[in-house]
Amino acid sequence: MTETSTEETTMQKFFFIRGTQANGNEYEWPKDAKEVRHCLSESLSAKNVAFLLGAGCSSTYIGQKQVGVPTMKPLAKEFTAHRETDDQRFPTHRERNLLKEEVGVDISDKEYSENLESLMELLFSLRFVLQSSSQENWSVLHNVVNSLIRKAQSFLWTKCTLGEFANGDHTVLSFYETFYRKLVLRDRSLPRPWVFTTNYDLFNETAMDRIGLPYANGFSGVIERRFNPATFRYALSEQLDITNRKWSVIDGFVYLCKLHGSITWTEDDHGLFPIRELTNLQNSGELMIYPTPAKQHAILGSPYADLFREFQSQIVREQSVLFTMGYGFGDEHINNIIYQALSKPSFRLVIFADPTLPGELSKLRALNDPRIWIIGSEETGEGKNLHYFETIVHDLLPEHTEERIENAVRRVFDIITPKRMEKSSEP
Repeated sequence: MTETSTEETTMQKFFFIRGTQANGNEYEWPKDAKEVRHCLSESLSAKNVAFLLGAGCSSTYIGQKQVGVPTMKPLAKEFTAHRETDDQRFPTHRERNLLKEEVGVDISDKEYSENLESLMELLFSLRFVLQSSSQENWSVLHNVVNSLIRKAQSFLWTKCTLGEFANGDHTVLSFYETFYRKLVLRDRSLPRPWVFTTNYDLFNETAMDRIGLPYANGFSGVIERRFNPATFRYALSEQLDITNRKWSVIDGFVYLCKLHGSITWTEDDHGLFPIRELTNLQNSGELMIYPTPAKQHAILGSPYADLFREFQSQIVREQSVLFTMGYGFGDEHINNIIYQALSKPSFRLVIFADPTLPGELSKLRALNDPRIWIIGSEETGEGKNLHYFETIVHDLLPEHTEERIENAVRRVFDIITPKRMEKSSEP
């Protein structure tokens, strides 16, 4: 574990909710952190372990500066903000006024300016009505709605590819690297872990590549990587004895499943496997599931039907534990699968979130189910946020002996590398 900093000496209240417990579920940080780590260590040793990483895992601020990918609320504020002069990447004055005059919708209203999902739902609903209408005088409005949808999609894609993380800042990437280093140190006799994510960004893939961790993400091939769900049935093993054909599954291997697609996915007309994974970034927004009412319909098509089938299949297995991080339970189709898993007595759900939040989280807490754990602190703007990805990976996820050795080796390399650089620069 990372050493306790001086700013942590002041005790801070946090919640570790496990149904109805006599202790009231309130704990003190950092005094009670050991108990949380012990419980998490036991859960991570379950037969089947899966993780669901949401937008919060890729969003991190340093001071007031976003160094990751913003979540939906700040994205909505930026996209719908009033601008004195028109910027064609965002809604223009003409487009705003036409929506207000024709359908009585002001995208500056709180419902849309603080929730990009609501805005996208509105635009896609309007497009459906306009496409189905025979009114010729609605063609102008139809074009405006299509324009706004394209702008919103392009805006989302840009936010996932450009930012401080693309200009040398490795803050968010380091969190993911730490997460995967701790994740892979599981008993080799247990099934390999699964990581499901709703994020389109490439932090997961980049982190695993950086630390040399092999993974299966549903694609096969080298020059042309195409989606083939059969690869999720593959395992990586090493040959121990050539003569007797003895094999052993390697320790470090992860299954990565991107439920809403990825910025590197595109579609072509290649027969049975039309979905390609590109090695160079380009706007392939037509495959990304955006936050719209079409989500439930979109997941019925390939590759999403295959991805959600894997999600459902993994978390309903016997003795399964699902850890959710940075996920606000805002996707109905995902929530439905989690609720179905809760019908299995051996299933456990571990949620890292502010337990005082309303909505689905409050409904889950009200169940008083001891299989549902909620770990986090109220976001007061002071002290640590126990449910933030940074805190989870550095302070809550248990550290194994092997990882302590690996960290020591890494520190040695950190010392050696500058010395080598100094020698190479000598005349």
